[in-house]
Amino acid sequence: MSAPLRPLSLGIDTGGTYTDAVLYDYDADQLLAKAKSATTHDDLAIGITGALDAVLAGAGIDPTAIGLVALSTTLATNALVEGQGRPAGLVMIGFGEEALDRAGLRRVVDPDDVVIVGGGHTSHGDEAAPLDFDALAAGIDEVAPRVEAFAVTSQFGVRNSDHELAARDLIRERTGLPVTCSHELSDGLNGPKRSVTAVLNAGLIALIDELVATTALILEQRGIDAPIMVVRGNGSLVSSAFVRERPVETILSGPAASLVGGAHLVGARDAIIADIGGTTTDIAVIRDGMPEFGPEGATVGGHQTMVEAVLMHTHGFGGDSEVRLADSAVGAELLIGPRRVVPLVLAAGSDQEFLAASLARQIRADTLPGERAGLFVRRTARAADASLDQAEREIMALVGDAMAAVDEIVDGSLQARALRRLAARGVLRLSGFTPTDASHALGAQKTHDPAVAVLGADLLSRRVDRYGRPFARSPEEFCERVVVALVRRSAEALLAAAFVRDDLPADAAQSRLVAAAIEGTAHTANLVVGLAVPLIALGAPAATYYPAVGKLLGATVQIPEHADVANAIGAVVGKVRIRRQVTVTTPRRGIFRVHTGPEPETVSDLDLARTAATDWGKQLVTAEMVAAGAPEFEFETFWEARSAEVEGRELFVEGTATVIASGRPKLD
Repeated sequence: MSAPLRPLSLGIDTGGTYTDAVLYDYDADQLLAKAKSATTHDDLAIGITGALDAVLAGAGIDPTAIGLVALSTTLATNALVEGQGRPAGLVMIGFGEEALDRAGLRRVVDPDDVVIVGGGHTSHGDEAAPLDFDALAAGIDEVAPRVEAFAVTSQFGVRNSDHELAARDLIRERTGLPVTCSHELSDGLNGPKRSVTAVLNAGLIALIDELVATTALILEQRGIDAPIMVVRGNGSLVSSAFVRERPVETILSGPAASLVGGAHLVGARDAIIADIGGTTTDIAVIRDGMPEFGPEGATVGGHQTMVEAVLMHTHGFGGDSEVRLADSAVGAELLIGPRRVVPLVLAAGSDQEFLAASLARQIRADTLPGERAGLFVRRTARAADASLDQAEREIMALVGDAMAAVDEIVDGSLQARALRRLAARGVLRLSGFTPTDASHALGAQKTHDPAVAVLGADLLSRRVDRYGRPFARSPEEFCERVVVALVRRSAEALLAAAFVRDDLPADAAQSRLVAAAIEGTAHTANLVVGLAVPLIALGAPAATYYPAVGKLLGATVQIPEHADVANAIGAVVGKVRIRRQVTVTTPRRGIFRVHTGPEPETVSDLDLARTAATDWGKQLVTAEMVAAGAPEFEFETFWEARSAEVEGRELFVEGTATVIASGRPKLD
């Protein structure tokens, strides 16, 4: 092995289906080697090790030449989309129970795991009521046995964080569990929305901690002594220690890295970028070489957060999305996603004979097993430590230690619900027919043996609607309809993203007018709809589906040479970027309050307040940049003031100092 004169960067992306690795010479802007390995959800180490060893062998370099490891991941995104975060409790200080009905808070936390106590501050940072420590301690003790982490939100905690910090310390003292304070994740108001973000963060800590710890151990075993960076949802990098405290900021990490990598690969200035993975399809628009950031924070899995992220349109369909048939009045309806399942061709492996026999049995049956047709299940490593109710224990006993057919173990709605719960918690992993199977059966993809995919297509093609009409006349026709459906959904999703960028309604992409333009069914009117910018397609399945998508939309499609590892490339070419805002309010005329954490500063001059806010923002950003792994960086500062006219005079209402720092991570 030879060592280069300058340190190299190792990029790793742990996606829902594959783990990718690249070795990159940043100074020379050169990809030295790339590799892929199947992501092993039960034991991430297997997939990471496979990709890492393959890329090291391909490059033929000494591992000690690696000076930086950058990691992007879809684990947090997929966990939110599939509802697989760990249980977290929530402490709300100074709020009423009605706050649980705002911002979708009830959907992310069990109301029984919420502790509401007195306290909080005013909009100017003054204490509204003392923190009720006795009620807080009692609530913590009651909730702690049911959760794995806590989130804390205090009324106006971003204007004075004293009560959030005090609650954090008490929770740690009494439980030893991880705690997320809402003010650490966002500078914005809206307590319930900050609560959603903090709860999601708390539920993701164990997942991301496992990923980082696994990666660090694997690197150590191979003699790689280099800092580990992780991609955040805004495309920037931060250190592994930083992200372990704020894992929610990695939602859309994989898509953001893909966007950065895709734009880098083609040198694009104006384009729409689509990244199709196993679980999701992620779409973003870049203009003048820059992506747009979402003003309201990232939305993933229906959860609106306050996490700064690239304005990414994430849709719950991809190559490994479950293909289902739902009966309707006009015939069986083909549905794709949002649940990810292991494709039949991928699940086969040593179970090829069992899968083939089970599918053949279902095909021969007098009555097809309906929605359970072609579905299989296997227990995961989490089963050993899972807490189960009676119905769940019965399902686990029926599953046993091998792969099982769902139609043989589920009989009735009670068992069906129990199985869904187990799958959502990752205790059981489902396998079923997917677009990946359809592509293999048609010969468009040739990674795996297509035999079980053909059988799965044969089974599903026989499903009939309430009038007894089969969905398709042959397995081939069924697969073609699956691919057409995925292409059509992709086209509609791309149009929706383009419409949003052009200030047009996104739902117009699914209107009858747009459908007529795409399908060419209008005879009197001349209807044309499509993309006016190039389409950059990324992800392993991109070459399978996106030429047809481009044809449908009349768009030029670019699939970069290394599109299959764009996420990993985006990880290594990214920068560390930290953004902080400091607010200045005016409790009364001539008095200005600079909100600097738990001890707001009061001054009598607006210029002094503006300077103090900017200086405090720089202090915060400097500390976070160092913690994030980039001790050398550049500042950008902005000041925005809001005023009102009162009796002919313009009076200051509120101001915000924004400080942004960016720099390359330090290589060892």
